[in-house]
Amino acid sequence: MTRGNQREKDRERANARAGGKAKGKDDGLTPEQRRERDAKALQEKLAKKAAGGSGDAGGKSTKK
Repeated sequence: MTRGNQREKDRERANARAGGKAKGKDDGLTPEQRRERDAKALQEKLAKKAAGGSGDAGGKSTKK
């Protein structure tokens, strides 16, 4: 009957195993700021991929 804090203890252990990094949206940004940041990162990623050439970066091959 003394297992009332088991969930809390498990969370602490999981957090310790993860290196102290708590999961979640703890970056201090509003949803709009987060959306803008993610859109910018996606644009940069697409630009880098477009500049990379016509290599098979997707890992899918059409050869038989």
